[in-house]
Amino acid sequence: MSHDHDHAGQGGGASRRRLAIAFAITCVILIAQIVGAAITGSLALIVDAGHVLTDAGGLAMALLAASLATRPATSRRTWGYARAEVLAATAQAAVLLGVGLFVLVEGVHRLIDPPPIAAGGLLIFGVIGLAGNAIAIAVLLGARRANFNLRAAFLEVVNDALGSLGVIVAAIVIATTGWLRADAAAAILIGILILPRAFRLLRQTVDVLLESAPAGLDLDEVRAHLLGVEHVRQVHDLHASQIATGLPVLSAHVTVDAQCFRDGHTPQILDQLQECVAQHFPVSVEHSTFQLEPAAHQRHEHTPHGG
Repeated sequence: MSHDHDHAGQGGGASRRRLAIAFAITCVILIAQIVGAAITGSLALIVDAGHVLTDAGGLAMALLAASLATRPATSRRTWGYARAEVLAATAQAAVLLGVGLFVLVEGVHRLIDPPPIAAGGLLIFGVIGLAGNAIAIAVLLGARRANFNLRAAFLEVVNDALGSLGVIVAAIVIATTGWLRADAAAAILIGILILPRAFRLLRQTVDVLLESAPAGLDLDEVRAHLLGVEHVRQVHDLHASQIATGLPVLSAHVTVDAQCFRDGHTPQILDQLQECVAQHFPVSVEHSTFQLEPAAHQRHEHTPHGG
């Protein structure tokens, strides 16, 4: 008693193209910053190159997840690899949190003991990094809300851009005033900007992995709507979760009047229930499964699941 849909390849081609371009740009920036650090001896560029290396790894994971998500469902993996984008986004958010914390700790250390900085080289390679990141941001901007994976990738690139901007500002301040602690101040500001975004994304993806009800779907309200359908007497074992971005699922046991099974009225009830969860809530649930049963059936259920 459920609808069948194809779960594979939800916008996967466009996602892969955008991620591939962003990954290529990030790799070019990484190479430029490594060369710049070797030429200038700048610790700031070395640290920023480390950030970019981490972000390049995150984008590589995102690209892999986008490719896996296009694979069709099988008898073993009934949802295909749709959740690969959630796993990749969770890993990326965790890495971003780690990077943000590292930036804060390292920034405080540099405030206490600032290293010498070659401001001229720092400025040149900071501009190169910012220009590359601006292009990558433009590539990902239009699709950043398409799924968790692209949102995490977008945050990776924004993180890089903030790092490059911080390098530029620090270089200008050091060149004009000689205040070496500008580098540490910029790093701390970047860390403060990174952490809330990364934490929010991590919380959202963990909610999906824990199979929490999708945000915006109140199961008490769902139950009340279902009970409003004619001939429905009870709703139990009501569960809702989210497989991946844009793919909420819901299931429930619904007790209906016994005569509905005798007069053939159950197909109409099923249609009403599925239409209810698909149209009446902020989160449209197209994948719903309802078990219709008479009141006497509950006496035969051996494993109650609550709800």
